[in-house]
Amino acid sequence: MSRIAKNPVIIPEKVEVALTADSISVSGPMGKLTQALTGVVKLAKEDNSITFTADGESAHSRAMSGTLRALVANMVQGVSAGFTRKLTLVGVGYKAQAQGTNLNLELGYSHPVSHKMPAGVTVQTPTPTEIVLTGVDKQVVGQVAAQIRAYRSPEPYKGKGVRYADEVVVIKETKKK
Repeated sequence: MSRIAKNPVIIPEKVEVALTADSISVSGPMGKLTQALTGVVKLAKEDNSITFTADGESAHSRAMSGTLRALVANMVQGVSAGFTRKLTLVGVGYKAQAQGTNLNLELGYSHPVSHKMPAGVTVQTPTPTEIVLTGVDKQVVGQVAAQIRAYRSPEPYKGKGVRYADEVVVIKETKKK
């Protein structure tokens, strides 16, 4: 059995969990998320926790028990507190501006870049060089952050580009004569 799956997921007071035969639904103050279930993991809901066990001895069922436990734990955290991802722009003239569901970026190209936010993700720009993404689904927030970073990923010589706030870019030494 997966070591991760041995730990139960604790359900906070304001979060409700509904189990069906083929899906699990988690709703809370921030929103509602659902996850499809495979038949290789057994879920058991007790008072304020959910336990996960592998249904069989196959390696796939053991691996999926840990994976499903991590997904459900992220769902519970998302609907109760939400997820935040911060990006910073490094470079002369690099700017970001949030307008409703769009994020307008100026990244040194001859044209501005406009990125439309998917449903469930909100964007804020406290300063022109900071982007804050928030949402209830950790996977979607992380994917949007990766897509924005891909428009101009940090280059290794000056460090210019879009980077995560906690990312460390290793700067290469320039060529010597």
